[in-house]
Amino acid sequence: MVEDLSLNPNLILPVGTQVVTRVPIDPGKGKPERSRGSVGAIVESPTDNTHAYRVRFPDGDEASLHRHELSIRKQWQQSGLQYKESELTDYQLSDAVIYRCVVGSRAYGLSHQTSDTDRRGIYLPPAQLHWSLYGVPEQLENKHTEECYWEIQKFITLALKANPNVLECLYTPLVEMASPLAEELLALRNIFLSQLVYQTYNGYVMSQFKKLQQDIRNKGQIKWKHAMHLIRLLLSGITVLKEGFVPVAVEDYREQLLAIRRGEMPWEEVDAWRLSLHHLFDTAFAHTKLPERPDYHQANEFLIKARRSMV
Repeated sequence: MVEDLSLNPNLILPVGTQVVTRVPIDPGKGKPERSRGSVGAIVESPTDNTHAYRVRFPDGDEASLHRHELSIRKQWQQSGLQYKESELTDYQLSDAVIYRCVVGSRAYGLSHQTSDTDRRGIYLPPAQLHWSLYGVPEQLENKHTEECYWEIQKFITLALKANPNVLECLYTPLVEMASPLAEELLALRNIFLSQLVYQTYNGYVMSQFKKLQQDIRNKGQIKWKHAMHLIRLLLSGITVLKEGFVPVAVEDYREQLLAIRRGEMPWEEVDAWRLSLHHLFDTAFAHTKLPERPDYHQANEFLIKARRSMV
């Protein structure tokens, strides 16, 4: 039986959405029953989920159907191409983790007694699953234990794009487990560093600063933890461009960053520091010795080797 795995009963579907019926429909007036799986388009949407949609079929007939009686056509077609969670469990993908490390406040040296332990890493799926029609999950996530493991290709792609969270995984001093293959990747980690750090880190900082400005306008206060991480990311980006490595532990700036998190540093002072760091970031970018782009070829060679190891 085909199930719409993406059914969201709280979503009001707009007029024009193509849908598939999940139930047979009796059109009345002596007409034959319309089969489950019929295709139509929404011509009238309700204001809430207690009322029905008006759906028109290709022959011009219409019917009133509630949300649980409908599937979005694209989702209906896609549902058979996805592994169910129970099927993925059979592969024991947790056993496919090849790299586990600690990031976040504990790796930065900014943790306190109630800080979570954020674990991140890489998993290398079995070839049979990777080659299958269904593909593999881009990440394995356990929100209860604060763990997230990226599929190896996804991890490498993010690293090549200079994703700060992924680069920190490669440079954190808190490595809990690394297979020989993961050790080889760590030895190659400099291939992921490029001038893209300037664009990516700036993008993250700009997005975070926009949120802080919105908080000031709407609430009259900011989330100091977010302000702290904005400054930390700028400090990190400057070091990457100047020295060619990702500093995870904050060390020299620890007390200043903790003062920001505690709200002890006035926002005007934090903002002035931010602006001065942007100037230093620009200067570091102008003089960096990092290549314009990461080493895509070597990253691809490593990925192919990793895939072959699972055959």
